[in-house]
Formats: sequence, structure tokens, C-alpha cells
Amino acid sequence: MRIIFVHGTGVRRPRFDELFQRVGAGLLKRFPDADVEPCYWGDEFGATLGAGGASVPGMVPRQAPPGTVADTAEDPETVEWLLLLTDPYCELRVFAELAVEADTGFAVPGVRSPGEAVADRLRALPREPDPSDELAALLRETDLAEGYRRALDAVADSEEFRAACAAAEDDATASDLVATTGRAVVAVLLAEARDTALCTGDERDRLVDLLTGRLGGTARGLVTRGAGVLLKLGLRLTRQPVLDRWRGEFTSDKASEVGDILRYQARGEALRTRLQQMIDRSPEPPVVIGHSLGGIALVDTLALAATRQQPLPVHLLVTVGSQAPFLHELGALAGLHPGAALPSGFPDWLNIYDRKDLLSYLAEPVFPGDPRVTDHEVRSRQPFPLSHSAYWKLDAVFDRIGEALR
Repeated sequence: MRIIFVHGTGVRRPRFDELFQRVGAGLLKRFPDADVEPCYWGDEFGATLGAGGASVPGMVPRQAPPGTVADTAEDPETVEWLLLLTDPYCELRVFAELAVEADTGFAVPGVRSPGEAVADRLRALPREPDPSDELAALLRETDLAEGYRRALDAVADSEEFRAACAAAEDDATASDLVATTGRAVVAVLLAEARDTALCTGDERDRLVDLLTGRLGGTARGLVTRGAGVLLKLGLRLTRQPVLDRWRGEFTSDKASEVGDILRYQARGEALRTRLQQMIDRSPEPPVVIGHSLGGIALVDTLALAATRQQPLPVHLLVTVGSQAPFLHELGALAGLHPGAALPSGFPDWLNIYDRKDLLSYLAEPVFPGDPRVTDHEVRSRQPFPLSHSAYWKLDAVFDRIGEALR
């Protein structure tokens, strides 16, 4: 039996040598007489930064213009808003805890507290602002108008806001609460809209200004104690400051992983020709196994040959953690026209996936009713991205290949 193994994106030597040794050992354990052949394509067909990363901001340090100071500090606004977009109520929670710790105990029984007054003003805000006022115009310009009512109600009805209002027992704390509430409403708006919002940082800040003013506040830019705590936490936990500072190094390290996919999509013919030659010169119909991008290239190669009515003699196709079905669903698979079925002459296809691997996809639902296509789930019990590489340490992967061949 002849088995050809095609690696995936981002693999270079010596990592490939280690990977192939592991894959070969797993296959030979089950098929001692098999001839396992590697298809290493990383150096010849993989992506590199041809200009040394000159296109990447931060790859080459740049001198600050004369008379200016280089910006080496972290951006506190970006850090705080990253946390708020992930959890719009986090600042309200921190505010409530800090306010309780600082409570002086001077609340007057029977008198509405300053925090309760903030809650009243939030509930009293018109859910449909006057179309002619600045707030309404800004909501329209940022594509956030549709979610405005929901954002106001969501914050007003949240346990976090109620706890923060209950903890604001004096005017100074209530002033902080107003600023925190304005940011929370805008954070809910942006978090729900995601990338459909067309909103700059200046527009975001103006929305906070307007809401803060209508809630009884005066000035944006007030850094509350809660915001200060979030900033310190964000500098430790959020990825944006790290990415900003190390973008050049990060891009260089990851260029092969993303770049291999992009390069294959643009210039994949050379790799497909290599695969066809390896299959053609095999003395018997081989088993072809492709991981990740290797699976895409194999599906393309076999589909294109079968479409030309020159099917390649392959005993079994195995894709592991592959994006081929997803690309076909997008209409982006080179070997098949969008929506097309697998052509006559395409071999039996075993598609192995792990639902924790965000780069693995199902093939059976994309080719419904095709008896040649079989999905099989394995579980590495690892989160992504570790799950994308863990297949080759799972006996279940090799056992399922052996079952298909028997």
C-alpha cells in the first residue's frame, strides 16, 4: 500500500520532519508494509515576505518627525474599549464594588439617592430621539440608530446598573456613575452592531458626551476609579497593546500560516501539478492524506482531473482538519464550480474533523447524498488553535483511516 501525506499551512522544516515522523509512525503501526511518502511543499510553494515585511507597520522602526515625540505609550482608550466591547457591563460592576467599599454611610432614609436619580434620568430618556437633534443624526451616521432603544433598555434593566445606582450615595459618586453609564450604553450599541457599525473613535466619544450630558453629567474624559481599574486590567489581559507594539514580529512569525492560504488561492496550480505528478508515478492507486491546506489542494487536484474526464487513480482521499468543504460552500474552491457536485471519477473521501478545531469543516452536508463522502468526528479535548495540530497524536484518527481502508 502506498500512502502520500500532504502537510498544511505554516509548516516548514524541521517541523515537517517531526510531523511526518509522527504521522508515518501512526500509519506504519497499522499498516506495517505500507510505503508512506511525504509531500513537503512549504519551501517551494509556501509564502514568504518578499520585501522583508516592508508593508507591515512596525516591522522597521521609523523615526518620529522633527519636533514630535515618538508614541511609545499604550493607548488607554483602546484598552478600555476592548474590555467594554467584550463585556459592556464590566465597568458598572467594578464601579458598584468600589462604591460599596467607599460608602460613608450618610444615606438619608426616605430620600432618593443621587444614584437613584441617575436611574430615573436614564429611564426618562426618549427612546426615539428627535430626528433633528445631534444625537439622532449621529446615530444614523454611525448605523447605530436601530439598536439605540434596545441599548438604553438593556442598561436600565441590568443588574449591574441597578447595583451601581444603589451604591452611588453621594453626588461625587453619582457623577462618576453618569460617565460610566454613558460608556455602558455606547458599549452595548457597538457590541451588538459589531462590524456593521460605521463609527470612528471621535464619533464614539461624541455619543458618550451626548448621553452623559442628558444624564446630568458635564464633561467627557472623566476617568472614574472603575475606569482606572479596568485600564490596569486591560493592559494585562487584552491583546491590542501587545499587537500594536509587536505587530512586525507577530506578522513575520504568522506570515507563513495565513500567507500560505492566500498564496495557494492565487497561485495554487504549481502545488496541484506536484500532487498530480506524485499520484501519477505511484505504482498503485495511493491513499492520499491532506492536513488543513493540504486537504484543500488534494480536493482541488482530484476534482479538476475528474472534471477533465481524466480522473487520477486514488484509492482513498483523507482530509484532516480541512477547510475544503467551507471553501466550496463559499464558491471559492478552485476545483469545483460554486454549488457543483463532486464529479464522476472522484474517489471515496473520508473527512476527519474536531468541532473544537475552528479550521475544520463538515463535508457530508455540502455534498448531500453522495455515498463517497464520509465525515468522522474526533476529540482532542484541546481548545483552538492546539486542536488544529492535535490530530496526529490521536489513535482515533489512524484507527478510522484503517477502518476505511479495510
